[in-house]
Amino acid sequence: MNTQRSHSPTFCPILALVFIGHSVAYAGDLPPSPSEELQIEITRKGLGKQVVILQGAKEWFMLIDVTPENSVVVRQEKDREMILVDESETHDRPMTPDEVDAAVTDYVDSVKTRAKKK
Repeated sequence: MNTQRSHSPTFCPILALVFIGHSVAYAGDLPPSPSEELQIEITRKGLGKQVVILQGAKEWFMLIDVTPENSVVVRQEKDREMILVDESETHDRPMTPDEVDAAVTDYVDSVKTRAKKK
């Protein structure tokens, strides 16, 4: 007498879906992949600074240009080649180094907060 059981041909795909579904359900608990981590680069540009933040295909950019007469702040956000935000503001006086540093810190913190929510 044969004691081996034969499984129906649909059993294996169903079992695979159960395991795949189980893995996907917990994918949010995994640490972000290297392409999803924020890469932050801050460079000095004259009396101002430039910030470039990358996360996968997303890019955030801020430039603070300080001259003896005024300050210009440019912000952009891109997803691949689509520009989502493109704004600038001009101040009628030069920003101090402390104001530039505070603006950069606020911008980086803002991007970090928004990136975590997605």
